[in-house]
Amino acid sequence: MILEGTSNETTLAGFKHRKHLEAEPGVNGSHKNMFGKRGKDLRVLAPLGTQVWRLDQEGEGHLVGDLIEEGRSLVLAKGGKGGRGNARFATATQQAPYIAEKGEPGETLRYRLELRLLADVGIVGKPNAGKSTLLSVATKASPKIAPYPFTTLEPVLGVATVGWKTFVLMEIPGLLKGAHKGIGLGHEFLRHATRTRALIHLVDGSQEDVAGAVHEINDELQAYGGGLDSRPQIVAVNKIDMPEVEARKEEIRRDLSWVKAPVRFISAAGNIGVQELMQEAATLLETLPKSEARVVEAEIEATEEEPKVQKVGGVYEVLDERAVRFVEGSNLREWAGRVQVKLRLDRLGVTRALEEAGIKHGDMVRFGKLELEW
Repeated sequence: MILEGTSNETTLAGFKHRKHLEAEPGVNGSHKNMFGKRGKDLRVLAPLGTQVWRLDQEGEGHLVGDLIEEGRSLVLAKGGKGGRGNARFATATQQAPYIAEKGEPGETLRYRLELRLLADVGIVGKPNAGKSTLLSVATKASPKIAPYPFTTLEPVLGVATVGWKTFVLMEIPGLLKGAHKGIGLGHEFLRHATRTRALIHLVDGSQEDVAGAVHEINDELQAYGGGLDSRPQIVAVNKIDMPEVEARKEEIRRDLSWVKAPVRFISAAGNIGVQELMQEAATLLETLPKSEARVVEAEIEATEEEPKVQKVGGVYEVLDERAVRFVEGSNLREWAGRVQVKLRLDRLGVTRALEEAGIKHGDMVRFGKLELEW
């Protein structure tokens, strides 16, 4: 079961009705010593920016993959090993073996997929700051633009061109106070911002407390985490084409003197200073490292050799997977088959482990789903 990142997919909507995915199983062996046909890999495409979380029995997940490169793939589940048939155990003294190995089942695992859109620069700010207008002017994107808050309900991407340079610009829907707690779906929007390399912090210059609005959004970025508080920013004060904003320009600049980022004045609607803002963003990106694909390998702690058997109630349970496969695949109806299985268990050390555990004649032994009398 393989998940592959591709730019041809843009959402995870395809998984809405495909919550259970299964690769083609293998086929049993046949007569005349014929091998069984191998199963086929199932390769599933996911949009770039997909994070893969493996879930445990309690539903808690840990990150195992981050698909942000075209063609990057991640193996989600492996098929089981095929068993060896009777013919593989034939010898000069045992020409009619009754023993065989049962094939292993494939892995069955649960995952959670999260899409975090990939962009070079994210536009953040409060509702109605003019983010959609800025994106539409700076790129060829066509976001919904209207004179009321929350016209944008999901991130929108566009490609900005500055000379020979291009970069991906993303509008993050408007953020409210408490966004990091999920207010106004803020946590859904902020997770996309973690994929950006830099931020344009757009603020409405016509409001009374411009500095307070910038401070509020920066507090939300810091509270959310994910490195957003340390992401390089350019603060863009919008609506400079309005006379009242132009008159307060120096006042606003003084109020924002505490901001550790460049402060620029633009008009998204009037296309004033937008190209210069994009040029500054492109120059900033040249100083920043590019995002890298990550595949997080699960950490495996060194442990002592696992026991071969355990006693559960009055039943001895064999834990050695090789022994379980071997017993389940053999013909135990024949006396010769039972003898051959006993010899194989001796070689695997299972017989000694059972004797050390205190097994006696007539006790029950469990091999997987099969119980036998010892």
